[in-house]
Amino acid sequence: MLKSDLSATLGALVKAGVEFVLVGGLAAVLDGAPVQTYDLDIVHSRSTDNIARLLAVLESLDAVFRIQPERRLRPTASHLGGPGHLNLITRFGPLDILGTIGRDLGYDDLLPHSVEMDIGGGQIRVLDLETLIAIKEELNSEKDRAVLPILRRTLAEKKNHSSH
Repeated sequence: MLKSDLSATLGALVKAGVEFVLVGGLAAVLDGAPVQTYDLDIVHSRSTDNIARLLAVLESLDAVFRIQPERRLRPTASHLGGPGHLNLITRFGPLDILGTIGRDLGYDDLLPHSVEMDIGGGQIRVLDLETLIAIKEELNSEKDRAVLPILRRTLAEKKNHSSH
């Protein structure tokens, strides 16, 4: 079984200078939510330079598409330049790279709704809990509906602590 090491993947992205906002389950965890997550979800800047840096990291992580991984299909610059979702598997575990999230929100749209956090290997941008909740409400998938009460409770507790 493949060992999942989300911090190693994050570290590789940071070290290479990839511009991204962390979204999804790990963003919620870093925001204090007691949820489980097994993959890394990022929305990346789709600038040409950033795509080149991201491709180099994906190559170093041996990233291939999760559907039919035995075919060893690798993402390309054209894949990363679009608004779609790339569901990849790396030597450190699952990595979902999103051109946009929610209602076509890209990297530049998410920056004002993110906070900078130190992950030990450097600084990353993490989507704030309010925006993450709003996006999950819009998406309204079964998985999102299941986690929303936990995220809302975490946000309420954070607001309660900050008002004291």
